[in-house]
Amino acid sequence: MATRPAHFISDPDGVLHPTENARSRWGDDMLNGPAVVSLAAWHLEQRYGVAGFLPARLTVDLFRAARRVPTTLRARLIRDGHRVRNTECEVVQGEVVVARATMVQYRQSQPPPGHEWSGDARFDAPPAAEPHVFFIGSDDAGWERDGGKHQNTSRKRVYHSPIDVVAGHHVTPFLRAVMVAEATSLVTNLGTKGIGYINGDLTVALSRLPQSEFIGVQGDSHWVQDGISVGNATLFDDVGPFGTGLVTAVANPAAQIDFSRPDAIPKLSV
Repeated sequence: MATRPAHFISDPDGVLHPTENARSRWGDDMLNGPAVVSLAAWHLEQRYGVAGFLPARLTVDLFRAARRVPTTLRARLIRDGHRVRNTECEVVQGEVVVARATMVQYRQSQPPPGHEWSGDARFDAPPAAEPHVFFIGSDDAGWERDGGKHQNTSRKRVYHSPIDVVAGHHVTPFLRAVMVAEATSLVTNLGTKGIGYINGDLTVALSRLPQSEFIGVQGDSHWVQDGISVGNATLFDDVGPFGTGLVTAVANPAAQIDFSRPDAIPKLSV
């Protein structure tokens, strides 16, 4: 029997049942973003992952709020090329598709000759980290697990070692990157009154797989107008930067998450 924490438990028929770990802050009956995006990624990697190919891009469109109900998956191979593989997965609850993911895999090879421009990115991890504990930092408050301390306008970052997606299946480097990359929405949309945008998608772009258990996400840009938000972040492992997260989001003030409220959950965790 699996004892490691996970977002879902699979029954003998392959139906996925959300655990308490998958619960969202937007509502007790909703699933959190990391659970949904990593479930689609898990299925695509399980069915269509191929040695020698890197999952270079995963885009998940979150059509509807995913609920804490039995969930099924359906996937298909779109193109099986010599250098490029394209696959697709739908996350289904009842008869409703709540999310759709597309994954692009590239065959790994030798780089072309010459040198290219590369960004100068640096990430300073917290001095001590505990597995599965969600660390959040900001330029104004440093590393502090209390989300209310980071309700400011300074740059945000996250450092995390996520749990398994499905019980009995240890999290892989690809799934680890996808789960932590979902915090792009947090590090770009957390402001002085909390989080008032809900992301409708996530794109994770990778130049390589992460080589460490802990992954950092650091906000790079955040642009807003008329209730629409666009944010991107850089992903880091212990070696250095290796990928990018991108989210678009829509204003959701009716369900604003204010971490400074007395009734708010005091510490962030995923």
